[in-house]
Amino acid sequence: MPQDVEFDLPFPRALSPDLEGTRAHNLQWVRRMGLVGEGRSLEWYASWDMPRLAAWGFPHARGAALDLCADAMGFFFVFDDQFDGSLGRDPAGTARVCRRLIDIVHGATPPAGGDACSTAFADIWARGIDGAHPGWIARSAHEWEYYFAAQAHEAIGRLRETPSDMETYLQVRRGIAGTDLPLSLGERAAGIHVPPAAFHAPQLRIMRQAATDITFMCNDVYSLEKEEARGDMDNLILVIEHSRRCSRQEALTEARTEVHRRVQRFRELACQVPALCAQLGLTGPETAAVNTYVDLMAGWISGYHAWQTRTHRYTGASHVRPHTGPGYFDKVLGA
Repeated sequence: MPQDVEFDLPFPRALSPDLEGTRAHNLQWVRRMGLVGEGRSLEWYASWDMPRLAAWGFPHARGAALDLCADAMGFFFVFDDQFDGSLGRDPAGTARVCRRLIDIVHGATPPAGGDACSTAFADIWARGIDGAHPGWIARSAHEWEYYFAAQAHEAIGRLRETPSDMETYLQVRRGIAGTDLPLSLGERAAGIHVPPAAFHAPQLRIMRQAATDITFMCNDVYSLEKEEARGDMDNLILVIEHSRRCSRQEALTEARTEVHRRVQRFRELACQVPALCAQLGLTGPETAAVNTYVDLMAGWISGYHAWQTRTHRYTGASHVRPHTGPGYFDKVLGA
């Protein structure tokens, strides 16, 4: 079983003390936005424990900042499940509905009475940019656009019914995984601004890519059975099997190697950050912001992993929703 695969992720893990308050907020929010219905739908959503993902993944976050992180995580997963059905095999239809969400990033207002996903995302975006640094807003707008636009290319992969090459897989998977969005949310929640010269330094760019790759590569292992049954092609194990003509066990071993390589690289580069800050002449507060950013990247890796190995979304999914059917009870994304 892929769920039994273990990864060596030697990063510290912490928990935001505001978890319980955010748990109550998040359930109220998804119901108010219309993302989740009552009864079995709400029970299924609650079993994922999105607030715990936020509290582990963003331990620096408190109060309203943690609420925003939890709501964004809830949106990600509810939205993702909307493509488990026929829409996920319709690239043009997917591009059309995602364009509406991209337009919100660029200033459009969702129509009154629109679908729940548009309403919920508009709320998340408005709260995220309120008082944010202009550089953060511009960067996050691009990240959300990439996330939404990549959904159509996952749909193309399902129609192809054959895994792509590794390079193509990474481009699509980094998109549908949200790439840097969780790290940007963590940066916002921690109340820091990383100076551009440091943010775009080779060390931090490589570390950021490693952090996001590690999380979705591990996730590909744990969600393999569900995704394979539903015809998803953008999964690391399937890509390795197809490209290298190897067995399932060999692919799992190679996946662990890919993750280990990125973990080691992240740790090597983290050791170079103090010297980098000195070379750039950063002030004390600027250096502190960079150090916090490094900590939140490491915390996202460990926090996401802790959550995904415990959440019923993966560990108990087959008892609630069959692998071969949609992962949702409610259709909340308009055609």
